[in-house]
Amino acid sequence: MTETAIDYAAVFQALPGMVALLTPELVYVDVNEEFARGSGRSREQLVGKYLFDIFPDNPNDPAATGMRNLEASLRRVMATGERDAMALQRYDVEDPERPGEWEERYWSPVNAPLFGPDGKVLLIVHRVEEVTELIRARGRSGGHGSGKGSRARVLEAELYTRARELQELNERLRQAHSREREVALALQEAMLPDRRQVSHHHRAAVRYRPAVGSLNVCGDWYDLVDLVDGHRVGVSVGDVVGHGLEAAGVMGQLRSALSAASRVADGPAQALDVLGRYAHVVDGAESATAVTTFIDFRRHCISYSSAGHLPPVLVHPDGRTELLDEATDTPLDARPDPVPRPQAQTTFAPGATLVLYTDGLVERRGEDIDTGLARLADSLRRNREQDPETLADRVLLELLPPGGATDDTALIVVRL
Repeated sequence: MTETAIDYAAVFQALPGMVALLTPELVYVDVNEEFARGSGRSREQLVGKYLFDIFPDNPNDPAATGMRNLEASLRRVMATGERDAMALQRYDVEDPERPGEWEERYWSPVNAPLFGPDGKVLLIVHRVEEVTELIRARGRSGGHGSGKGSRARVLEAELYTRARELQELNERLRQAHSREREVALALQEAMLPDRRQVSHHHRAAVRYRPAVGSLNVCGDWYDLVDLVDGHRVGVSVGDVVGHGLEAAGVMGQLRSALSAASRVADGPAQALDVLGRYAHVVDGAESATAVTTFIDFRRHCISYSSAGHLPPVLVHPDGRTELLDEATDTPLDARPDPVPRPQAQTTFAPGATLVLYTDGLVERRGEDIDTGLARLADSLRRNREQDPETLADRVLLELLPPGGATDDTALIVVRL
């Protein structure tokens, strides 16, 4: 059977519904035949024009919200990269043949992103289904003011009212989630040491990148601490399961507890044992993970232990990468107290680089974790001669998706 090339431009024009393509600036790029027919405008009258120059709100209706609601939906699609189905809208349209006369119209819009090669939203697919005639027909059913017709009109009014209420409720929820995200980020930023605080730690660089989306502020954290003997440094990262303010609060408690435990523990395993016992009594710390390393600059060695976390990467000066995965154990609250956690040790030469990170850097949906780890190792190997600040930026640029990751990311780079 011979393959037939598909003319997608013809398919677009033949779609059985009103469909338009908009730029991120909300300018029409193209419309299909049904959209032109349903809107009462020709393709030439639409393409290249700003959406709301063609379809503004009815100036005779002070309660009109169609334009505001539609713009909010389109902006959400651009910001989140996700499809947005709107509630039933009343959006009046000016008669193109009788300027100043507005027709009462009802629409059911859906907006979806179209991504470019870089992963960013290139265009917005704007599909609308007009339901004006359906509402009018149902309102007319039953004849002149009959009981059936009256009930239908009541039902349609109720449908429209409930749709408006649902949309307003969704908007309030989005605003509340946005405020929670801002507070959680501020709390997280206040509890994590900033780059100036860690700059004296043997040329260390730290980065934190929140997840995209209003609900995805999570509990990733990092810490660097000078140990009591003066020639060792404790470097840790961790991840709390959950989102928002609760995860940020738990993150702060665990980070502070590990920082204190590291100062008095004999090694990283003992520090995680103490942290695990503490996690048992912290609500929200279930399944939290952490990895901590003690770097001894006199002996040129690293002791490490992991509580269910991804392994740190040691990049040797010759480009060889070593996963520190020989002391990996269960998450913080999942180990019986009498059983000590494992601990391992490795050596390094001056000029090596130690990298700790959280799963947002390497995990991708539908992809094996080993693929993400290999991608990280390759990036570190190629950029190993860069200073820690530049190396951290290069790794984030190469590994995080262009539109941002769906999980937050913490990263520490230490030049040894």
